[in-house]
Amino acid sequence: MTVERTDTGLEIEAALGEVFAHMRGETALPCRIVDDPAAGRIIALRKRMKLSRQRFADRFGLDARAIQEWEQGRRVPDRAARMLLTVIDRDPEAVIRALAQPAD
Repeated sequence: MTVERTDTGLEIEAALGEVFAHMRGETALPCRIVDDPAAGRIIALRKRMKLSRQRFADRFGLDARAIQEWEQGRRVPDRAARMLLTVIDRDPEAVIRALAQPAD
Protein backbone atom coordinates (compact mmCIF):
# COMPACT_ATOMS: atom_id res chain seq x y z
CA MET A 1 0.00 0.00 0.00
CA THR A 2 1.40 3.41 -1.02
CA VAL A 3 0.72 6.43 1.14
CA GLU A 4 0.92 9.71 -0.71
CA ARG A 5 2.02 12.79 1.21
CA THR A 6 -0.25 15.77 0.76
CA ASP A 7 0.78 19.40 0.35
CA THR A 8 -0.70 20.17 3.76
CA GLY A 9 1.28 17.36 5.35
CA LEU A 10 4.49 18.61 3.74
CA GLU A 11 3.79 22.14 5.04
CA ILE A 12 3.26 20.79 8.54
CA GLU A 13 6.53 18.82 8.35
CA ALA A 14 8.40 21.94 7.21
CA ALA A 15 6.85 24.03 10.00
CA LEU A 16 7.78 21.42 12.61
CA GLY A 17 11.29 21.38 11.22
CA GLU A 18 11.49 25.15 11.78
CA VAL A 19 10.17 24.79 15.34
CA PHE A 20 12.69 22.07 16.20
CA ALA A 21 15.54 24.07 14.66
CA HIS A 22 14.47 27.07 16.74
CA MET A 23 14.30 24.96 19.90
CA ARG A 24 17.84 23.69 19.24
CA GLY A 25 19.01 27.30 18.78
CA GLU A 26 19.89 26.76 15.12
CA THR A 27 17.58 29.43 13.78
CA ALA A 28 15.71 32.50 15.00
CA LEU A 29 12.05 32.80 14.18
CA PRO A 30 10.52 36.23 13.60
CA CYS A 31 8.38 37.57 16.40
CA ARG A 32 6.51 40.73 17.21
CA ILE A 33 5.73 42.12 20.64
CA VAL A 34 2.19 43.40 20.57
CA ASP A 35 2.20 45.23 23.86
CA ASP A 36 5.34 45.97 25.82
CA PRO A 37 4.64 46.29 29.57
CA ALA A 38 8.16 47.54 30.30
CA ALA A 39 8.36 50.21 32.99
CA GLY A 40 10.40 52.48 30.71
CA ARG A 41 7.66 52.48 28.08
CA ILE A 42 5.04 53.50 30.62
CA ILE A 43 7.23 56.28 32.03
CA ALA A 44 8.02 57.55 28.52
CA LEU A 45 4.33 57.57 27.57
CA ARG A 46 3.34 59.59 30.61
CA LYS A 47 6.25 62.01 30.29
CA ARG A 48 5.60 62.50 26.57
CA MET A 49 2.11 63.62 27.54
CA LYS A 50 3.61 65.89 30.23
CA LEU A 51 1.35 64.49 32.95
CA SER A 52 2.01 63.61 36.56
CA ARG A 53 1.08 60.11 37.64
CA GLN A 54 -2.07 61.41 39.30
CA ARG A 55 -3.17 63.47 36.28
CA PHE A 56 -2.41 60.57 33.91
CA ALA A 57 -4.46 58.27 36.14
CA ASP A 58 -7.34 60.73 36.35
CA ARG A 59 -7.40 61.40 32.62
CA PHE A 60 -7.45 57.73 31.61
CA GLY A 61 -9.35 56.10 34.46
CA LEU A 62 -6.35 54.36 36.01
CA ASP A 63 -5.14 54.02 39.57
CA ALA A 64 -2.18 56.32 40.36
CA ARG A 65 -0.70 53.77 42.77
CA ALA A 66 -0.83 51.08 40.07
CA ILE A 67 0.97 53.41 37.66
CA GLN A 68 3.66 53.99 40.28
CA GLU A 69 4.05 50.23 40.81
CA TRP A 70 4.30 49.66 37.03
CA GLU A 71 6.84 52.42 36.55
CA GLN A 72 8.99 51.16 39.38
CA GLY A 73 8.87 47.61 38.05
CA ARG A 74 7.21 46.15 41.14
CA ARG A 75 4.13 45.10 39.18
CA VAL A 76 3.28 44.45 35.54
CA PRO A 77 0.00 45.76 34.11
CA ASP A 78 -2.56 43.05 33.44
CA ARG A 79 -3.65 42.35 29.87
CA ALA A 80 -6.55 44.84 29.90
CA ALA A 81 -4.34 47.61 31.29
CA ARG A 82 -1.64 46.85 28.68
CA MET A 83 -4.24 47.11 25.92
CA LEU A 84 -5.47 50.43 27.33
CA LEU A 85 -1.89 51.72 27.53
CA THR A 86 -1.37 50.69 23.90
CA VAL A 87 -4.46 52.64 22.81
CA ILE A 88 -3.39 55.63 24.91
CA ASP A 89 0.02 55.49 23.25
CA ARG A 90 -1.42 55.38 19.74
CA ASP A 91 -4.51 57.59 20.06
CA PRO A 92 -4.97 59.20 23.48
CA GLU A 93 -7.81 61.41 22.21
CA ALA A 94 -9.85 58.31 21.36
CA VAL A 95 -9.65 57.19 24.98
CA ILE A 96 -10.49 60.67 26.26
CA ARG A 97 -13.55 60.79 23.96
CA ALA A 98 -14.63 57.32 25.04
CA LEU A 99 -14.38 58.22 28.72
CA ALA A 100 -16.07 61.63 28.38
CA GLN A 101 -19.27 62.07 30.32
CA PRO A 102 -22.25 62.51 27.99
CA ALA A 103 -24.02 65.85 28.30
CA ASP A 104 -27.40 65.54 30.03
